[in-house]
Amino acid sequence: MNKTGEANRFGFQSGGAGLRDPGVSRPARSWVKWAFGAGIGIFVLIAAAGLADRALSALARDRVQKAFQQYFGADLQLSRLDVKLFPTVYVEGEGLVMRQRGRTDAPPLIAIRKFSADTSIWAALLHPPRIHHLYLNGLQIQISRRGDDRPPEQKPRAKVQDFLIESVVADGTTLTVIPRDEGKDPLQYDLWRLRLSNAGPFQPMSFRATLRNAKPPGNIATSGKFGPWNRDDPARTAVAGNYTFRDADLSVFRGISGRLSSDGQYRGVLERIEVDGQTDVPDFALRIGRNPVRLTTQFHAIVDGTDGDTLLQPVKAQFGSSSVVASGGVEGKKGIKGKTVSLDVTSDGRLEDMLRLAVQGPRPPMTGAVRLQTRLVIPPGDVDIAQKLELLGMFQIVSARFPDVNVQEKINDLSHKGKGNPEESESDSVTSNLSGRFALHAGRMTLQGLSFRVPGIAVNLHGRYGLIDEKLDFHGTARLEAKVSETTTGVKSFFLKLVDPLFKGKRAGAVIPVKVGGTRRKPDFGLDLFSQQK
Repeated sequence: MNKTGEANRFGFQSGGAGLRDPGVSRPARSWVKWAFGAGIGIFVLIAAAGLADRALSALARDRVQKAFQQYFGADLQLSRLDVKLFPTVYVEGEGLVMRQRGRTDAPPLIAIRKFSADTSIWAALLHPPRIHHLYLNGLQIQISRRGDDRPPEQKPRAKVQDFLIESVVADGTTLTVIPRDEGKDPLQYDLWRLRLSNAGPFQPMSFRATLRNAKPPGNIATSGKFGPWNRDDPARTAVAGNYTFRDADLSVFRGISGRLSSDGQYRGVLERIEVDGQTDVPDFALRIGRNPVRLTTQFHAIVDGTDGDTLLQPVKAQFGSSSVVASGGVEGKKGIKGKTVSLDVTSDGRLEDMLRLAVQGPRPPMTGAVRLQTRLVIPPGDVDIAQKLELLGMFQIVSARFPDVNVQEKINDLSHKGKGNPEESESDSVTSNLSGRFALHAGRMTLQGLSFRVPGIAVNLHGRYGLIDEKLDFHGTARLEAKVSETTTGVKSFFLKLVDPLFKGKRAGAVIPVKVGGTRRKPDFGLDLFSQQK
């Protein structure tokens, strides 16, 4: 059989236009040709894209390096960068390290272990170009303030190409700020969840983050705006937002306990963030007292986000029927690890509220109105708050009474005897006024000019009180309106007339040296004759 016959056997015949199937219509043949051509075209495009990946990777590396240099004022190193065009634009890389230009003395500003980004060809061609998603793994940001006192370079800035990243996922980010003062420890924030949106070089980006606070431990959720980036001084990059802090365990600070919650808003730049907020601790307690109270505060603070130093201007606290206003700071000191709290404190309230915090038992030993002014210092260190708390100030207590009936009866009896009426009814409850200056250091309270007054008697004491062991050691004088012999009746009164001249005072019936020892629970009162002789 000839070739023509063989071709006819398969249903084809030759013609001037080449092979054709007489059973296939012209439109069908046209569709086959276009499909075949499109397939060849797609294959060519795929092959071209594959061949172009290596060139595009090199081009992308160059563009990324230039963008970082222009936007951050930084030098960039990349271990690997790959670009794919099909079916979408996809960029993947690892080992990105960025250093501020000329800052070889400082650690890398940004280090990223791995990263990837994706977008569409159409979005990449928009103006500005858009990146749909950017994923950062192992992001570390380190802002160093050391050695940055020199003025910024006066070179003209290159124009930064605008771009927009719609979504950034950077969970597990670590932000470390190295303060200018070499004596201060770096400040570290661990952001175990971080999401950014609408990130670009000329606008602030939105963020949502969750970080774990170290002390007191608890989760802080925050959202707001950050940027645009200040390339000349990163610490002056703008930030604003709000936060919530929940279930923070205060027992990590030895000597206190309670669960803290806080809400607030903040605004400013990294090195000066103004914060307005409030806290609530429904079960705040000191270990020495072990009586929980509800403690709430409202505060305005200025926070240096580069080293954590905080100015409190002011803090207003409320517990029971008492209020406290404090102003000062929480600051690091050179050569000392941790922060020192230094506050000027003024309080107007009830004595029983304060004693409930400091004294064990269901009932406070005294009640009354109290006014307190003190300088309060809490140095860092893992010791009980009662041992490291430092106070220096003065107090005034008005109309004090003693809930313990036995104690109040003794005060009543003391008042009657001081007036020279030892047989006066003890049913009358007298009030006491106290005032003095105090200093607390290493768990021991030193009091000077301690004045205790009830009708008929004025006691002036000085001495020490142990905040932990509750030991008393006071010495002073008791000035009575009556003579010593007039404080009792019968035979005792007769014999005491012999000693009246020994204790006679100017403009007073008697001046008696006294001492107070023992403990708060079992005080020991007595004459301090030895002291008188000295």
